[in-house]
Amino acid sequence: MSRRVPPHGLPAGPVPACPPTVPDQDFLRLVEAHGLTGSWTWTFATDEHCWSPGLFRLLGFEPGAVRPDYDLFLSLVHPEDRPAIENNAQVMRDGAFNDHTVRVIRPDGSLRVLANRGTAYFTPDGRPRAVAGVVLDVTDTERLALLHREEQRRRRALFEQAQAWMHASPYSDTFRIASRELLTLTGLTQQDFHDDWTRILVPQERSRAYDTILARIRTGLPFVAENPLALADGESGWFRGVFVPVRDAEGRIETWASLNSRVDGIRPVPTGLARRGLEQAVQGAHLRAARGLLDWSMADLAEASGLSLSTIRRLEDGSEGPAARSRHAAVEALRRAGIGFLLVEGDTIAVAKVR
Repeated sequence: MSRRVPPHGLPAGPVPACPPTVPDQDFLRLVEAHGLTGSWTWTFATDEHCWSPGLFRLLGFEPGAVRPDYDLFLSLVHPEDRPAIENNAQVMRDGAFNDHTVRVIRPDGSLRVLANRGTAYFTPDGRPRAVAGVVLDVTDTERLALLHREEQRRRRALFEQAQAWMHASPYSDTFRIASRELLTLTGLTQQDFHDDWTRILVPQERSRAYDTILARIRTGLPFVAENPLALADGESGWFRGVFVPVRDAEGRIETWASLNSRVDGIRPVPTGLARRGLEQAVQGAHLRAARGLLDWSMADLAEASGLSLSTIRRLEDGSEGPAARSRHAAVEALRRAGIGFLLVEGDTIAVAKVR
């Protein structure tokens, strides 16, 4: 649909509070009903957000089941994609809203790839007054399957060449799942592991490791452990495991991720859930230390991460409220500037300048 743009480049015409009524409204409803598209508006003066029924469905909600909100949308975006999206303040203050294609994790855990195409509206004196846009589901099943197969191939190569691997699964006193790589190394079955997970270790280390690892898991903190595994060929080998809890929006542990490798071999770089969990463990003291290594002020970190100064202050003060959801953006900004957050022996996170 075309729109008239005056000579100064600012969109003209009124901004609807909700998607406009058009002659083809029935057709648009049909398209939305098939989960192909949705639309939205955000009016700054009233802070009113309006989502079409199709957008609710794209995001995994029944129409009207939740209150439309930009921060709610951001919370659904995959953590690795969030830094590329303008935050609340940037949109309202600058009218900044670029086109984005991002992964969205819906409440049921399903992932969709959504293309968000928006435009900003301005007052005659150039102040932003609203944004509006359309969202398209561009998930390509075959493409995702290809990427998944490529990732699986890469992981198999990493394991076969270096006996290093990553894994994620729920964990409790009565329920645990071993990775395929661990079962291959030790020759155990999944049932063997479920019945007694310490059988992956050499006999003389089982009692000590059981008490130590269980105690650390109960703290809910990331930790590093080095233990000798009893290998399927009758030999033993020392392996290093980095274990990271991954929490949901309410702070509950939803899974544990691990990075595993030979003590004397390469160490895999955390990605996916492991990286997400490690970033969740970064606290205010780590952010302050990282700023110190860069000689940054809080204002410098706010500018680099696209967050407000007050959000940075709350993060460094240890806030676990709404500001905590912005931690990933702050950590990513520090990573880009050359800061590494490393989990060392035990459960200590070290902050280092890596370049």
